[in-house]
Amino acid sequence: MKTSTHRLATAALALSAWLCSTLALAAPLKIGVTPGALADSIEVAAGEARQKGLDVKVIEFTDWTTPNTALASGDLDINYFQHQAFLDNAIKESGYKFSSVGLGVLNNLALFSKKVKRFDDLKEGARIAVASDPVNQGRGLLLLEKAGLIKLRPGTGWRGTLNDVVGNPKKFKFVEVEGPQLVRAIDDVDLAQGYPSHFVNAGQAEFASHALLYSDIDDLYFAIRFVTRNDNANDPRVKQFVKLYQDSPAVRARILKSYGGDSKLFVLPWVGKP
Repeated sequence: MKTSTHRLATAALALSAWLCSTLALAAPLKIGVTPGALADSIEVAAGEARQKGLDVKVIEFTDWTTPNTALASGDLDINYFQHQAFLDNAIKESGYKFSSVGLGVLNNLALFSKKVKRFDDLKEGARIAVASDPVNQGRGLLLLEKAGLIKLRPGTGWRGTLNDVVGNPKKFKFVEVEGPQLVRAIDDVDLAQGYPSHFVNAGQAEFASHALLYSDIDDLYFAIRFVTRNDNANDPRVKQFVKLYQDSPAVRARILKSYGGDSKLFVLPWVGKP
């Protein structure tokens, strides 16, 4: 009798697990993105996924914090907005149990100005906008150092902050702006770091192609990543979607269009330059 009861209990648990798994697979794959080139390309991939029987729901966020909190809470299955450096910092700061499960677009970073055409034309005390988050700020400061405008503490690397600026001969004034808002800040400052795709999305494609300086587009550490929680990193739906995104000619065409047709502004790390 006990053996029979045990078998029934085991069968019930197995059925319950199967039902939970089936329901999870039946639910839409929820992907968090930020507006612009990333969201546009994900929407194309989502459309193709639906045609192949994979239900996908794309959710847009206007900041760089909520996509990770939503992923951690289970409101998302995957997000696509951050590079590895940003992800590493988020894990360090918040203790997220996240995994990078695929490479996405590598965005070029650049220094833009609507007031000067050369760095030498920047006046003493000019206002320079940099990203407020620690990772993108560090990358921007490295580019400012490459331009010869500032000097960073030796060995700082991309983790640098404004506190690591040890040389500022023209006494530039730095304005910290949340990454997505740097496009709007360009009109109020003399120089700003920014991603070309953001300017393209704002209807300024020609401006995006005329930055004063671009970063190294071959730095894979700053490629956008597909990110999941550790507990769903092996979800077959995730693997299917990432592969579809990377293999789709329509997605690649959408990415190129999102960058104003200028292939020097980005790279597809899994295939090389378009």
